[in-house]
Amino acid sequence: MAECTARCINIPIGRWQGHEPPDPNAVGLLVLGGVLIRKVGIEGRFGAELLGDGDLLRPWQEDLDPPTLRAAGDWRVLAPTRIAVLDEQFGRLLGRYPELTCCLLSRAVQRSRHLAVNMAIVHQARVDVRLHMLLWHLASRWGRVRADGVTVPIKLTHSVLADLVAARRPTVTTALSELSKRGVVHTVPDGWLLRGQPPGDFVRITHSST
Repeated sequence: MAECTARCINIPIGRWQGHEPPDPNAVGLLVLGGVLIRKVGIEGRFGAELLGDGDLLRPWQEDLDPPTLRAAGDWRVLAPTRIAVLDEQFGRLLGRYPELTCCLLSRAVQRSRHLAVNMAIVHQARVDVRLHMLLWHLASRWGRVRADGVTVPIKLTHSVLADLVAARRPTVTTALSELSKRGVVHTVPDGWLLRGQPPGDFVRITHSST
């Protein structure tokens, strides 16, 4: 597998226009580290997903069917990100290693499962519950256990959190204050600290998505 290599690119924090396709038959871009957010908006309301290590992207891919709704898209890099460009040459070599193909397909399926969990979270009636579930969902991927709880080392503004949980920013600020008063969510210099256990409903949601 040593011959199956790819060129890597570093992306700084800030808005990202998306990478131009290296060639028509490129496999995609594999995130090796960092955090990005992809936002899609319709009529001024946005949905969003966080992407990171192991996610497979194809920012240049067009919809297979003509869209019936006009949607705006936006990419931002929240933490310095490194990606591998899986170009056409990589794709040709990939055919020799079916186990690598399975790994990439697994990554694509896992991304769709994360989105399904996100959809279940935003259907919760209370915004504080959505935020509590979302942060535990992020902890399952990026969390670090320490003596006083679990940290999620991602700096997310209240505006970004609002897009992730389908709420208004002022409502998110109020809900985070309530979670802090209850002692279950706190801000720390590198992100968020979660204390206690995940919400019971969240455990059932994640189990049903597997």
